[in-house]
Amino acid sequence: MKNRFRLAAVVLAVLLIGIQFLHPERNLGITGGPNDIAVRFVVPDNVHAVLTKACYDCHSNYTRYPWYAGVQPVAWWMSHHVHEAKRELNFSEFGSYSVKRTARKLDAIVDEVERGDMPLISYTWMHPEARLTAAQRKLLTDWAQALHDQIVPE
Repeated sequence: MKNRFRLAAVVLAVLLIGIQFLHPERNLGITGGPNDIAVRFVVPDNVHAVLTKACYDCHSNYTRYPWYAGVQPVAWWMSHHVHEAKRELNFSEFGSYSVKRTARKLDAIVDEVERGDMPLISYTWMHPEARLTAAQRKLLTDWAQALHDQIVPE
């Protein structure tokens, strides 16, 4: 029984060490490209500051990686999370969205931020600076609603 436990522990240790050499591609694209939301639409500085600190790591073409992003399997999980987040909403590509998609995404921003579903708790747990105050939530939702109303007049 002891030998099986030792063998399992050795195999697990070798696997954990081995996977440290396998890294997913990092999200290190350009910021402020031609389709960036701040290039294509009016984004006040205070709104842009909130978006940058609370949203852009997952929802843009550039992620600021913490030290633990180099440790597997955390790096794989983060890579998958960022990929999925960008597929849902990418502020770096926002200007390329159709009017209909832009309107839907702005509605979703309002809904998700008002409900407190964004930023994710799993993100703010490790990034407390991304926790939004009530005033910051209102700032974002008011801005997103105003931009929506400008794009889709009644």
